[in-house]
Amino acid sequence: MSEQPIGIFDSGVGGTSIWYEIQRLLPYESTVYLADSKNAPYGEKSGEAIIRLSKKNTDFLLSRGCKLIVVACNTATTNAIDHLRTHYALPFIGIEPAIKPAALNSRSGKVGVLATRGTLGSQLFHSTSKLHAGGIELVEREGRGLVELIESGKANSPETRVLLKQYLQPMLDAQIDHLVLGCTHYPYLIPLLRELLPDTVRIIDCGEAVARQTLRVLQEKKLLNNGSVKGHHEFYSNGDAAILRSFVEAVPADIEVNSLDF
Repeated sequence: MSEQPIGIFDSGVGGTSIWYEIQRLLPYESTVYLADSKNAPYGEKSGEAIIRLSKKNTDFLLSRGCKLIVVACNTATTNAIDHLRTHYALPFIGIEPAIKPAALNSRSGKVGVLATRGTLGSQLFHSTSKLHAGGIELVEREGRGLVELIESGKANSPETRVLLKQYLQPMLDAQIDHLVLGCTHYPYLIPLLRELLPDTVRIIDCGEAVARQTLRVLQEKKLLNNGSVKGHHEFYSNGDAAILRSFVEAVPADIEVNSLDF
């Protein structure tokens, strides 16, 4: 099984930020990425709908022979990963906002969290916050509309800038010194965020940590590909495949992007 691909799914193109870190750390692993852009954003859906979509995504990746699945979506992780781990035999890697490192390194005691409603309202988010952010003030804001703009290829648009300024202002008023990105789409906003935030605010996302966890699980399960040939990467989108391609085509890797009626 070690030569089989790693599966990755998200509610759209945002999880490519996770894919990038995985292929950078594990260049000999092949991957299959599923962008469920037709149903984006997951953060606006019920828990039952998110579980149903996550199972559908998992079944597709299993049909492609995947040996491990990365749920590259904060909302799907917080709402569905326990269900997936109960009903499927292969390993799952989840995503959750990097509250722990932000809380540990905050000097002001104020940490901003930008995430979807589905993540901010989940039990996993609240338990993680309670566990790691005791004594820290979390300034939470729902990034309504941001996923849709990124999915439309407008991450650096004037509309995105207006929304970000609106969501960031309460955080700036509270004098945060860390901003946690609680959605895998949001790393694509980092260029704009750096323009809008003072240098004293550190931006944190979970991409590198997820890649390292993927490596650890592959090693533990004896699934790591020890070959010497660079991996092949299949991407599937049930939305605009051209937009998905634009997020990955600059990476020097063996990449194939496909449209999918899904």
